[in-house]
Amino acid sequence: MKHYQIAVLPGEGVGLEVVEAALTILQQIAQQFGFTASIDRGLIGEPAKQKYGDYFPEETAQLCEGKDGILFGAVTQGGLLELRKRFDFFANLRPVRPSVYLHDRSPLKPEKLNGVNLLFVRELVSGIYFGASGRGIGERGPHGYHTMLYYDAEIRRVARVALQQAQNRRRHLTIAHKENALPQLPWTRLVQTEAEAFPDVTVEPMLVDTLAMQIVMNPQQFDVILAGNLFGDILSDLGAVLTGSIGTLGSASLNADGFGLYEPIHGTAPDLAGKGIANPMGAIASVELMLRQWGEIEAANCLTQTQEKLLSQGYRTADLMMRSEDRLVNTQEFVDLLIEMMVRD
Repeated sequence: MKHYQIAVLPGEGVGLEVVEAALTILQQIAQQFGFTASIDRGLIGEPAKQKYGDYFPEETAQLCEGKDGILFGAVTQGGLLELRKRFDFFANLRPVRPSVYLHDRSPLKPEKLNGVNLLFVRELVSGIYFGASGRGIGERGPHGYHTMLYYDAEIRRVARVALQQAQNRRRHLTIAHKENALPQLPWTRLVQTEAEAFPDVTVEPMLVDTLAMQIVMNPQQFDVILAGNLFGDILSDLGAVLTGSIGTLGSASLNADGFGLYEPIHGTAPDLAGKGIANPMGAIASVELMLRQWGEIEAANCLTQTQEKLLSQGYRTADLMMRSEDRLVNTQEFVDLLIEMMVRD
C-alpha cells in the first residue's frame, strides 16, 4: 500500500473551510483506491504572523520539507510568495475545463464552451512580483516602482514545462507576451529556441492584450498558454469566465523535482468566510492535480467523474446558483453528496 505525506496550510478565510472539505474527500478516495495519506498541519499568513511573528516562519518551511505535496488554502497578503520561492515552485499549472452542466453559468454562449480544455502554464517565482521594488522621492514627488526582471534561463525552463505539457495534449502552445512594449524580455525567441526539441508542437506568439480578448471570444482555439508571472496571474483568472465561478478552479505549482504546491485560486473571500457556503470545487480540483502528480490516475479520474455526476443532478453552491430548479447546497453538503456518490458507485 502506497503512503503519502502531506503538509496542509489552510491559511485564512475560506481557505480553512475548503481545505478541510478537500481533505475529507481525499481520505475517502484514498480508502477506496488503496493508499493512505497522513497530514501535518502548519500555519501561514496572518495566523502564522500572530504566533511566530512571520507570515511564512521557518517552522512552517520545515514542516513542508520531505513531504509528497503541500495542500494550501488562501492568505490575504503575506506568506504565499515566500512559500513559492522557498521551494522554487516555478511552474504553475492552471487547467480550465468548463463542465457541460455549468455552461449556462458562464456569460459566454454555450457553443463557445463546447470542448474547451486549456491549460495555463505560469512562471511563478520571478518577474515583477520578485524584482527590485521600493518607494522614493524624485523631481515630481513621491513615487513607487516594481521591476519585471527575468533571466533567460528562467524563461527557458518554464518553456520546457509548457512544451512538454503541450506535447502530451493537443500539441499547440500559445506564448503570452508584450514584446512591443517590453522588448528586453524576449519570450518568443527563447521559447522558440526550446521548441526545437519539440518539433511536433506548434508555437504561436500572441500579444497579451489580444490573447485576453481571444480567451473570451474564442477559447476553443487554445490548448496550452504560457505566460510570465504577472500576465499569467491575470489571464488565468479569466478561466472563471469560462467555468462560471472562480471557486471552481484549482492549480498545481511544481519545482524541478516534481514536488508540488496545490491550491485553489480564489483567495480568502472574506465576505464568505465562516458561513459554510464556500465552493470547495477549486480545492477539490487541486487535490485531483495532486493525485495525478502522484500517479494515482484512476483515483483522480474517479473524483472528476463523480463531481460531474453531482453537477448533472443540479447541485450547486451559492456562487453557482442561477435557476429556480438548482439545488442549493452548502460546503459540507456538497462534500457529503460527493462522498455518498463515490461510495455508491
